[in-house]
Amino acid sequence: MTCAGLVALAVGACAAINPTAPNLYTLTPRATVDPGIPRAEWQLLVEAPVASGAIDTPRIAVARSPTSIDYFADVSWADRAPNMIHGLIVQSFEDSGRIVSVGRDTVGLRSDFVLKTDLRDFQAEYATPTSAHPERVHIRIAAKLVAMPRRTIEAGETFEAVVPVRGRDFTDVVAAFNEALGQVQNQLVEWTLRNGTSVFRAGAGRTS
Repeated sequence: MTCAGLVALAVGACAAINPTAPNLYTLTPRATVDPGIPRAEWQLLVEAPVASGAIDTPRIAVARSPTSIDYFADVSWADRAPNMIHGLIVQSFEDSGRIVSVGRDTVGLRSDFVLKTDLRDFQAEYATPTSAHPERVHIRIAAKLVAMPRRTIEAGETFEAVVPVRGRDFTDVVAAFNEALGQVQNQLVEWTLRNGTSVFRAGAGRTS
């Protein structure tokens, strides 16, 4: 019998095979969009973020200096960081209620714009290498809004948040990740909606 055989036996059987499986975590930030932003009457596809090999992993990164990356032991994200953030960005646009249509670029739908992102920082950080615990979480995402079908870059911006870790438990680190990503996603969603609407109204973002 494999671990996928019976749900009732899956947890026990898999635990016996891999007793040191990491604890899995996910994030659930929600963007709170300025109610003054008008509803976007255009369609958006969101590409999965690109990232360096140090971040493009399920492992949860921690940095003791600007030039080093390590990982927390026995814990992991539920998916590779770019994949997890990809879904959360799409969800943030959906939750905003300010756009007629948004989806992942993998669905192959026609769109007025494509949002390209680069995940440049996604780690907990120590203030000094000798600190006992990481003191902050740092997230940075660069974005480009591309008009279709001409594939011209209409706007570009970088969004960043640094949030303190308010405690010594690992759940406090995850909470800081959640808060920081929420701040970045909020900035990203509002920026995209404002710029997309401006370009679309000027006629540059219409498909034909």
